[in-house]
Amino acid sequence: MLNNSMFKKTTFKVKRLALATSLLAVTAAANASYTIKLDDGDSLTFGGYIKVDARYMNGNIAANDYFYGGGTVLDSDISNFGISANETRFNTKYTHGDVTGFIEIDFYGDGVAGGGNEIISNSSKPRLRHAFVKYKDILVGQTWTTFQNTSSLAEAADFAGPLVASAFIRQGQIRYTNGGLQLSIENPETYGGVHGDDSIPDFIGKYTFSGDWGNVSVAGLVRQLQTTGGSETGVGVGVAGRINTFGKDDVRFQVHAGNTGRYVGVTAATDVVGDEVEESVSIMVAYRHFWNETLRSSVFYGNTTTDLSDRDRSHFGVNLFQSLTKQLSVGVEVGNFDMANATSASGTTTGGDSTYVQLSTKFVL
Repeated sequence: MLNNSMFKKTTFKVKRLALATSLLAVTAAANASYTIKLDDGDSLTFGGYIKVDARYMNGNIAANDYFYGGGTVLDSDISNFGISANETRFNTKYTHGDVTGFIEIDFYGDGVAGGGNEIISNSSKPRLRHAFVKYKDILVGQTWTTFQNTSSLAEAADFAGPLVASAFIRQGQIRYTNGGLQLSIENPETYGGVHGDDSIPDFIGKYTFSGDWGNVSVAGLVRQLQTTGGSETGVGVGVAGRINTFGKDDVRFQVHAGNTGRYVGVTAATDVVGDEVEESVSIMVAYRHFWNETLRSSVFYGNTTTDLSDRDRSHFGVNLFQSLTKQLSVGVEVGNFDMANATSASGTTTGGDSTYVQLSTKFVL
């Protein structure tokens, strides 16, 4: 018994040493994703990317690291240049039979900025993006909302491109998947309404049709929204997809309507305005073209309009990416962001727009 116990302890220490050695190897090199094979088919995978952006903006919208659905309209034009690496991210996946655990962070700790300052260190706060466990057909944790079709997002230097018209939310949820069908209950929150009084989760259903031609998804959501005068029901729908065209080219699109609120546009629309539920229409389209095996471009456009708050916000851009190696690419993007009906803090300026030029270097781990 004693020898057997000593043998097990020795084996355990050897395994721990092997794992530690593997982790050191992962830390020492950063030119590929790494998978460490463990016992009984288990595996541990490390991934992510390092991304550095140099960005110049000119216009009367306050400078930021990337455009989303909001912004601050100024009374006069400004010009701003900055370099940041906040989009850099790291993730880890652990696979144990039918169970998968996944966690990912980036460094946009304050949402559209890293949270540090530019005086000395330019430090950035880490931010949790994903943390979930998946067992067979059930997923529990924080990840992309089921309402979203991630394959339809445009390839862009400016984070995810026209976020102003894209479904784009990560949140806690319980999701069931059966082939192309996905059903979920997700974390409720009323943007623009009463916070902390959400007693019913958001209900979401989506079906994705897919094949060699690409994919198209149809999604719907039903929510209970908390207004200043009580609660209201919100219903939203969306159609999104990516369709292959010629060669390696593809077209990507999203169309959303109804009471989609915070689910689409990244603050372009609120869920409620006073006692009423907001209605919005969002349209996004992008076309990606491969000039050759290593050179590609995307042109994209997104627009969201709202009913009660009378918002009209749009973003367009065109880019060029060159893959220097399988993991390393560089690119340039030119675009414009417009907030047609927004007013400045002083109330003297209505409407804002800014043009940007962005250079990006991305190294996939």
